[in-house]
Amino acid sequence: MNTFGPSALLECYRRGVFPMSDSRSDTQVFLMDPDLRGVIPLDGLHLSRSLKKFIRKSNWTVQYDNDFVSVIRACAAPDKGRESTWISEGLEHLYIALHQAECAHSVGVYQGEQLVGGLYGVCLGGAYFGESMFSVETNASKVALVALVKALREAGFTLLDTQFLTPHLASLGGIEIPRSTYQRRLKAALERQAVFPKTSLPVTSLAD
Repeated sequence: MNTFGPSALLECYRRGVFPMSDSRSDTQVFLMDPDLRGVIPLDGLHLSRSLKKFIRKSNWTVQYDNDFVSVIRACAAPDKGRESTWISEGLEHLYIALHQAECAHSVGVYQGEQLVGGLYGVCLGGAYFGESMFSVETNASKVALVALVKALREAGFTLLDTQFLTPHLASLGGIEIPRSTYQRRLKAALERQAVFPKTSLPVTSLAD
C-alpha cells in the first residue's frame, strides 16, 4: 500500500481495472479486469411497482456528498452473511483521499438524522465507478441507487460501472457487457465533462 497511492488508484480506473483486497486488515491490493463487466444503463433503470410506491410515500431524504466517511465505513462494516469485506483500511484511506480531491463521491439516505443506506464510487469525466453500497433499512440501498442514477443523468454522465452484476443489481436494470464493449464506452465517457452534485432532496422527488 505504501507505493499505491491516490494517483495510481485513479489510473486503474482510467485503464478499466479496479482494486480489491481480501479483508479489512489486508495490506495488499489486487486488480480486477473481468471478462464481463456489470453496468447500469442510465436510461434503463428498472423500478418495481412496490419500490415506486415506497418512494412516493417515503419521508426519507437523500444527501449527495454529505458524509463520505460515514458512508464508506458503513459499506465496509460486517453484515449478516458478509463477515469480511474487500474494503481494506488502506483502500478506505485512498478513497477518502480521492473524495478530498473531488474524485470520489457518495449518496446517503437519511431517516431523520440517521444514515440508513448509501453508496460511494469514483468519478472520472462522465464515468461513475460504483464501489459499494449498504442498507440498514429495507429499500435504502435501492433508493440510493435511484438517487445516483438521477444525479448522473442530470449531470451528463454516460457510464455507470457496477463492476460485477449481482441479482440485486440485475433486478434494477443492471446488465453485463464484454470487456471490449466496456472499454469503448469507458473511453467515450472519459472524454466528457460532468460534475457530481452536492445537494439534498426528498426521496419523494425521485418518483418524478
